[in-house]
Amino acid sequence: MGDQNKHIIAEVAINSLIAQRKSPRAFSAEPVTQEELQTLFEAARWAASAMNEQPWRFIYATKENEEAYNRLLSCLAEPNQVWAKDAPVLMLTVAKTNYSGNNAPNSHAWHDIGLATANLVLQATELGLHAHMMGGYSATKAREVLGIPAGYEPVTMLAIGHIGDPEQLPEQLKARELAPRTRKPLEELVHEGVWQEK
Repeated sequence: MGDQNKHIIAEVAINSLIAQRKSPRAFSAEPVTQEELQTLFEAARWAASAMNEQPWRFIYATKENEEAYNRLLSCLAEPNQVWAKDAPVLMLTVAKTNYSGNNAPNSHAWHDIGLATANLVLQATELGLHAHMMGGYSATKAREVLGIPAGYEPVTMLAIGHIGDPEQLPEQLKARELAPRTRKPLEELVHEGVWQEK
């Protein structure tokens, strides 16, 4: 398989977990243990959130529970199903849309789920796992087949597991899997003081 992380080039030194984090499409069949999953959820649980609301919820399934796994898989867009079907864990993040204390809309819920998911993903990296986040899924179908109640909104799906062999992927996806990781330059993303056209 080779070193699939060799293409990471950061402009300045960053935390090694951030540098090692990768969103693979090739997953091995090696299962993720319940202990590892609990560690991921515990890392997510300790994320920061507005008013300490902790608006994140997670629905997951492992391949050991075929019926539950297939429900989550069925929510994915077909191009994602092609490769995500090999991941040992599929997951959906869900936002609680209102604050518990006063039932006011929580406009920060999606941001806070992002923080919790980032914790989960970095913890996965620490454990030798990787997670690929996906926006290509049907929130409508997820709500229906997963029984998500009113007041909660699906946010993103994840495939989680150990990195597999890129050779198992269709040719186009294999090329993307092996391509160098890139990011926009900081000059395009960061503004000091006021917005500056670049």
